[in-house]
Amino acid sequence: GRVLRIAQHHGPRLGLAASVWEAALFLCRYLGEQHLDFQGRSVIELGAGTGIVGILAALLGGDVTITDQPAALDQIRENIELNFPPAATRRPRVRALVWGRDEGSFPGDYEVVLGSDIVYHPPSFPALLGALRSLCGRRSLGLLSAKMRGGEGGARRFFHQLLPRYFSVRLLRRDPGEELELYGVTAPSGPGDLGEGATGTWPGSG
Repeated sequence: GRVLRIAQHHGPRLGLAASVWEAALFLCRYLGEQHLDFQGRSVIELGAGTGIVGILAALLGGDVTITDQPAALDQIRENIELNFPPAATRRPRVRALVWGRDEGSFPGDYEVVLGSDIVYHPPSFPALLGALRSLCGRRSLGLLSAKMRGGEGGARRFFHQLLPRYFSVRLLRRDPGEELELYGVTAPSGPGDLGEGATGTWPGSG
């Protein structure tokens, strides 16, 4: 029921970061439909592009930090301005985060880690795994959505082979027609405590 205003500055400077991709909308719909309790929780969005997912999490009450490569930050800031009045108390913060370089300057215990379509480039997988391991604590819940492109060596390999080496990974939602999948990611001991996760069940699974 929320209307978001999102600017998209297409061109060579931003490249893929300029667009709202299907996986971001897929994750946004999930967040809205599951009525997850973000109130006061620390949230970080990785590889945010336009920032649409983090903006929605902030509108749902989260204490949100939106991150991406430095070139994308002005677009994210513009989209925050389009969706939050200047006096809003829950305006997201915007910070550069280059995986494999910057994650050490961030807290290591975010309650919620969000990412959409951030696993399309296999050479970046080791750095992304390192960033996730640095940013996630024992009670963190990751929600990662992706277009399952690239065959067995792309997103499928990341979610089915690489990520499970360090985290518990569970498929929460799939759209076969659009080849979209959404995964919940937690420390190996079990689900985080976001909303229904506190009872040991996964919102929207099954």
